[in-house]
Formats: sequence, C-alpha cells, structure tokens
Amino acid sequence: MRKLIASILLAMSLINITFAETNPAGLSEQFQPVNTLNQQDISPTNQIQTTSANEEQSSEKQLAAEKNLVSLQQEPNLLTAQGGFDQDLSIWSMYQHADMVVKVVMLGLIVASIITWALFFSKGIELIGAYRQLRKEQQKLSKVKSLDDAVEIAATFKKTSVTRKLYDEVVAEKTLSAGSHDLNGTKDRASFRLERVVASISRYMGRGNGYLATIGAISPFIGLFGTVWGIMNSFIGIAHSQTTNLAVVAPGIAEALLATAIGLVAAIPAVVIYNLFARMINTYRGQLGDVAAQATVLLGRDLDLADSKKQR
Repeated sequence: MRKLIASILLAMSLINITFAETNPAGLSEQFQPVNTLNQQDISPTNQIQTTSANEEQSSEKQLAAEKNLVSLQQEPNLLTAQGGFDQDLSIWSMYQHADMVVKVVMLGLIVASIITWALFFSKGIELIGAYRQLRKEQQKLSKVKSLDDAVEIAATFKKTSVTRKLYDEVVAEKTLSAGSHDLNGTKDRASFRLERVVASISRYMGRGNGYLATIGAISPFIGLFGTVWGIMNSFIGIAHSQTTNLAVVAPGIAEALLATAIGLVAAIPAVVIYNLFARMINTYRGQLGDVAAQATVLLGRDLDLADSKKQR
C-alpha cells in the first residue's frame, strides 16, 4: 500500500514538473497571438492609407492615359471631318481631300495645261507645214525674170497658197492702174497692198500665242493663290485639332503645295512654246516679206520696160 501511495505521489510530482516545464511555453504561445493581432490591427491601417494613395496616383495616371488615347483617336476624326487626311499622299488623294477653292484652282490650271499642249500640236503642225510650202514656192519662183512668168507659175499653186495670193494682189493693182502714167504711184500702191496681205497672214499665223502668253504669265500666281488658301485652311485645322504633330500637319500643306506645282507645270511649257512659236512666226513673216519684195521688183521691172518701149 505504501508503495502504491509512493508511486502515486511520484507520478503526481512528475506531472507537476512536466506541467511547470510546459506551462511557460504555453503562455508564450497564448500571448504571441495577442501581439500578432496587435501588429495586424496596426499594419492594415497604414497599408490601407498607402494603398489608397497609390490607387489615387494610378487612377490619375490612368485618366491621363485615357485622355491622351481619346485625343489621339479623335484627331483623325477631326481631320477627316475637315479635310479627310488619310495619310495617303498620292496626287489623286491630295486632290480629293483638298478644299473646294483649291480644287477649282487645280482644275483651272489643268485646263490651261491642256490648252497649251493642244496649241502646241495644232499650231506647230500648221506652222511647219506653211513654212515648208512657202519655201518650195520660193524655190520655184527664184529664177523668174518677169511678173507674167511668176503669175503663171503661181497659178499652179494651191488656192490656199499665200504666194499665189500675193501675186494676185500685184496683178490686181497693175490692172487697176493700167491707165496711170505715174509708175512710182503704181508701185507704191502695190507695195502697200502687199504689206497689208503680209500683216494679215502674220496675224493669222500668230493666233493662239496670246493664250500661251497669258497662261505662262498668270498660272504661277493662280497656283500660289491656291497654295495660300490651302495653307490657311491647314492652320485653321491645326487650331481646331490643337496639335502640331507633323504627321497631322503635313498632308494639308502637301495638298496646298500641289496647286503651285500644277501652276508651274502649266506655266513653264506655255512660256517655252510661246517663245518657240514667236521665232517660227518671225521666220515665216520674213519669208513672206521676201516673196512680196520679189513681186514688187518684178512689177517695177515690167512697168519700167513697158514705159521704155512707149518712149521709143
């Protein structure tokens, strides 16, 4: 019995010792969550404040980015509504997207260029043909010695021949002055009539040169007007879109400069063709003067010979 009691007491002492050894760790474990809870209670407050500040900054950045994105998306719409800038800088596209005034200027310059080239081919063929025909007629009349022989040869020319027309005028004046004894008066009147015919033919051959001179003189200024108008509209579009991006500004300025380019394309050939035709007409007029002078000489010779025969 004593041994049982002793063993029970020993067991209880061991239990107490064991509880004493394990109880501080248990208490520390019990108090540890309290500290942890305190830290957790304090830390989220700071974290919430920090998180709210970060969220405000991120929201501001996001709003700014959204505004920039919206502005970038609206810029092409604004430009399309104003001028239709598709970033396609081909000539046809620039013409389609240009202002109505600039379009009218471009069309006018294109019509002027078409007139220039039409005159170049039609008038050039006419002048070259007339020059060659007159030169052949001169060669046939180069060895004649009397007015009657020249008139006979000129009668074989075409009815549209200017040489034939000149000799017809001489013959007509000779016939009208047949009863006159004033030989010098007859020659002066014949010379005057020949001068009028030469001037009339020269005016006829020079028709169309006035258009070339006008086109060559005013086309650059008309193109410049279109350019100024187009650049003005481009600046107005820049003010509305509130951007100075070169990719946005360049198409409108290119469309405006296209008007000046078309003006130069119309003006430069017109000036060159005008000078070319002016030289050709002067050469042709000189040939006509030679034919008229030959007719006057032959008339004077025949009149002098006829007067000499009468005096004999």
